[in-house]
Amino acid sequence: MIVVSVSAQMLYHRRKTGVWHAYPVSTASKGTGNMEGSFKTPLGKHRITNKIGDGQPLLTAFRAREPFCIFDPETDDPKRDWILTRILWLTGCETGKNRRGKVDTHARYIYIHGTHEEDKIGTPASHGCIRMLNDDMLELFKHVNIGESVRIKI
Repeated sequence: MIVVSVSAQMLYHRRKTGVWHAYPVSTASKGTGNMEGSFKTPLGKHRITNKIGDGQPLLTAFRAREPFCIFDPETDDPKRDWILTRILWLTGCETGKNRRGKVDTHARYIYIHGTHEEDKIGTPASHGCIRMLNDDMLELFKHVNIGESVRIKI
């Protein structure tokens, strides 16, 4: 089980052993909201529908969920929102709130993923996704399963 606290900018993961692990994150700079095109982090009950990037090197950059290069800060395009290292793709579980229609988390491509802006972790800075430090993303990825529940709350 994963719980994301937007107010604390933290992600908590309960492992199979029952022990909770805490990771700092960055949620949307525009706050919370479920509407498509809002660039906000959706609230409510979700689950992981896909794990992407297993076996790829640290700082692998993804385009359309496919690896296409290793991120190089020297050639960084400051206008690009890089999705790095691993992707956990989320789907909403609450019809009308975060599933189907104009509030569909999966159709909005909301992920938990690594970032090129690690200095912004702990502050709201994303375009809707939940960003993590790349090393933390690697660790979390190893310990979660497709279908695992993710609750995003204020």
